[in-house]
Parts: sequence; C-alpha cells; structure tokens
Amino acid sequence: MSAVIHHNPDCGTSRNVLAIVEAAGYRPIIIEYLQTGWTRAQLLGLFAAAGLTPRTALRTSKSPAAGLGLLGEDVSGETILAAMIEHPVLVNRPIVCTAKGVRLCRPSETVLDLLERWPPGPFLKEDGSLLIDAAGNRA
Repeated sequence: MSAVIHHNPDCGTSRNVLAIVEAAGYRPIIIEYLQTGWTRAQLLGLFAAAGLTPRTALRTSKSPAAGLGLLGEDVSGETILAAMIEHPVLVNRPIVCTAKGVRLCRPSETVLDLLERWPPGPFLKEDGSLLIDAAGNRA
C-alpha cells in the first residue's frame, strides 16, 4: 500500500505522522505543499475525500487567517479556498492519503486508521509520549 503525505517539515504533528508512516515500513510520497502550493482541483478533491470543507480545513493558529479576515462566519468557503491557493499555509496539515482513505491527521495518531500495518512497539512520538506500547497496541 502506498501513502501520500501533504507535509510541512516545520510542523511537529506533520513530522510525527511521517515518522509513524515510515516506521511502519511505508515509503511515502512526501509533498511539501508550502513549496509546491495547491490547485483548486487538488484541494476540492482532498477535502471531498476527507469529508472536509475549506472552513474545517482552515488553519487558524500560526497562520495569516485572522489577518486576511477569514475567520468570520460570513466568509464563504469559496473565499477561503481562494485564500488557501494564494497562501498554502492556510491549509491545516498533514493530510494523508492511502488506500484506506484520506484524513487530516490531527492528532498524529489519527494516521494509524489509514495504515494496514503499524510501527513495532514501543513507539514514541517526537515529544516522548507513548503512541504504541510494547505489545503493539495504541497507548
């Protein structure tokens, strides 16, 4: 099974997800979306597959969302989508695609639902918290 990760290497959650996927033995396709940007079709496809809307996928902290006036309830999804294309950082991350589905993997352990196999335990996240115990179960 293959995996695609829309990744920001400066994000701890995104790094954790990538580490989990790689430790499980996958060789994911890594898309650093801050460098490549997004297309309208790409975002609409990802959002539809993940059950997201532009508003639910909007990164509101550590992003220019407030300064761009995107947080008001009267702001349309179309306006948010256009802003995401212009400012890729507005899309929350990481978004992971596998044969089992597409998800916004926040928190990072959400990615386990998309994997056919998990990393061997014990497996710790970047912050030292236990994700998978020695018996291979979610902690």
